[in-house]
Amino acid sequence: MGLHIESMRVALGGNVVLRDVSISLPQGDTVAVVGCNGAGKTTLLRSIMGLVKPVSGRLLLDGRNIGEEPAYLRAAAGFGYAPEDRVIFPALTVAQNIALPCDVQGVSRREIARRAEAVLAAMPQLKPMLQRSGAALSGGQGKMVALARALMVGTRYVLLDEPFQGLAPVLARQYGDALRALRESHPQLCVVITESNASLLDGVQSLTLFIERGYVTADRASAGHRREISGEGE
Repeated sequence: MGLHIESMRVALGGNVVLRDVSISLPQGDTVAVVGCNGAGKTTLLRSIMGLVKPVSGRLLLDGRNIGEEPAYLRAAAGFGYAPEDRVIFPALTVAQNIALPCDVQGVSRREIARRAEAVLAAMPQLKPMLQRSGAALSGGQGKMVALARALMVGTRYVLLDEPFQGLAPVLARQYGDALRALRESHPQLCVVITESNASLLDGVQSLTLFIERGYVTADRASAGHRREISGEGE
C-alpha cells in the first residue's frame, strides 16, 4: 500500500533531471527532500503529480501505475500540491481559494465544510483571514493558504515545494507549527516537503531524503557518491 516510485527517470529539454529514482512514500510520514537549487526537487514533485512525464519507471499507488493516468486524476486519488509560486486567486476570498479544488471536483458542501474544519483546526491562524481577498495577502500568508488548499484535496498525500522560502521568521515558525499539528490531526497523511536548508525542517520531518544531480537516497553522502561514479561533474 502507499506510493512507490520504481526506477523513475525524467528528462527535460534533452537533459536528464531525475536518475533512476526508487523510493517509497508511506502514509503517515512527513518526508523532507533536501537538496540544493537545481538538484531536481521540483521535478520530483511535478512528476508525482503527473505534470512531467517520466522517460521510464513506474509510480505505483496501491499497486496501480498512476504514471500512466492523466494528471487531473491525481487530485481525485487524494493528492494535494502547493507549488513554490503558490498561485492564489486574487478575486476570490481566502475561504473560496481554499475550497476551490473541492468545488472543481464536485465535492458536496457538507464534505467541504468537514474538510475545512479539520484543516482550520490544524491552521487556526487562517480563521481571521477567511473573508479576506486573495489580493490582500502577503507572500507568507499566501503560502499558508496554499497549504490549506492542498490539504482540502490531499487526503492521502500533500506535496509542498520550498514552502519556507522567503518566509519571515514569525511566519516560518507558524508554518512549521502547522506541519507539526498535521502529524497529530491527520495521522494517515503523507506530507512531502522539498527544501534546500535542512535546518528549517528540524522537528517537522519523520524521514529525510537527499537529492543531488537527480539521485535520491536516504544518505547525503550516497547521493554524491552515485554522482561521482557516474562520471558527472558540477
